[in-house]
Amino acid sequence: MDMPETDDVILLKGCYLEAYRSDDIALKLEGLRIALNEPSNSYLADTVKEIASVARRLRELADIAQVNRDCLIYVLDPLNIVLPCLSKSLRDIKAYYDRCSLSKENRWRNMYHCMKDEVNGLSLPDRFKIYYEYATLLRNFLRRTPSSKYKIKSLERRILRLREARGIVQARRVYFKQVRLFSIQDIPHIDWTRLITHWAEHIFSSPWPRTPMKNTAQTISLGPHHELGHYDIPMYSKVLLRQSFDGDKVSLTVFLNSQDDCAYLLLRMFKDEKPWFSLRGVHELCIKRCGDSLRFRRWSMNANNSKIWAKLCFNAWEDIVLMYCTFVSLKARNLRTLQCGPKELALGKEKELFQSDIFDDSFHHSLIVYQDDATGGLRLHAAVLDGELRQCPVWTAFVTEQARCTNWIRRSASRRKVWLSDIRLFVFCKNYREHNQRKGPTGEFQINFVSDREAERFENLFYELRTLRLK
Repeated sequence: MDMPETDDVILLKGCYLEAYRSDDIALKLEGLRIALNEPSNSYLADTVKEIASVARRLRELADIAQVNRDCLIYVLDPLNIVLPCLSKSLRDIKAYYDRCSLSKENRWRNMYHCMKDEVNGLSLPDRFKIYYEYATLLRNFLRRTPSSKYKIKSLERRILRLREARGIVQARRVYFKQVRLFSIQDIPHIDWTRLITHWAEHIFSSPWPRTPMKNTAQTISLGPHHELGHYDIPMYSKVLLRQSFDGDKVSLTVFLNSQDDCAYLLLRMFKDEKPWFSLRGVHELCIKRCGDSLRFRRWSMNANNSKIWAKLCFNAWEDIVLMYCTFVSLKARNLRTLQCGPKELALGKEKELFQSDIFDDSFHHSLIVYQDDATGGLRLHAAVLDGELRQCPVWTAFVTEQARCTNWIRRSASRRKVWLSDIRLFVFCKNYREHNQRKGPTGEFQINFVSDREAERFENLFYELRTLRLK
């Protein structure tokens, strides 16, 4: 006999359901916008944009909530407030859209003005902006980033007024494993800025220039899959990063398990409009680059051989590099990993233009300059030189258009040291301190070679590359 679903599972399923409904409505309204020849800055276009944003945020919120479960218990009541209100807005829009007795223009006009009048002149774009901002604040709380209790309460009051104006009954209190929850307002003050962060949290945290790849394949998750609520992820586990693929049809959440302090990958896909999940530790997977995709293989006990667990397809060269290096570093430094072979430590599909030993933040590293076969992109790559972690990534840095400037690279007076200006490092370990190498006169990044000759070879390489690009 199946056990009844708990409130947390019901509400998270509600997030995915309303995200699906939002996508469906956004698609219908975009078709209406095109048919009416409405400009991209019209109210209709703004409505489509806000509804699509709500869909993405709800899926992200639900993905993260399954890992950061110690924070989830505080956002279930707020979800129970916003989801019914959002659902009614979407179903009302569909009802207006389906009035085939009216022309398309009158359907839109009727929808816009009637729904605006029912809540004291609040426009449709502004209504969905409220939903989006509220879901964003809940997402931020789940990620343990600073959120204003005052702003949450202010938006909550507006949503409660929306519910009242539209005849939605008062939300009941939610229970988590039979225990009544407190709301976000009841949480004692927590100084989130004092929490220790993991290096992997910073890899995809801010934007950077992207080199497009000819991605024509589809991301796939081959499982085995289970329904929402199947995996009992330990309390106080921590999301490290989340990436979405194919318009958020598939998502990957990498997290640190609080029980064994090891990294795990949680894949979410949809089948028949329902979310399905597959979970594996980094120590249980092998990774390989295949063109514009990364393939993960798992060992099948039943078949007694390896099987593809997932194929993730990327639109940008930088993204595939960062995901690969992040995975390899997490796996190599994982206490449960039995083996991480030399082939797995190399990304592949790129040429090695330069290699030398360097002294880097009191460590002895190997510095390599790679050029990608598909895009021609250049990157610097520092790896562990020897020992158990040999070849494991330490940091990588992409060579951007700034490298064409004549002052991008220059030698210091010692001649063994090279200064690089305007370069961003992506660091893949906790012990490396980039600021210790920012020793140039104006904060340039300093590379300490083992000899004058190696520093000269490095400088000449970029001089030659710059000359070739200018021709």
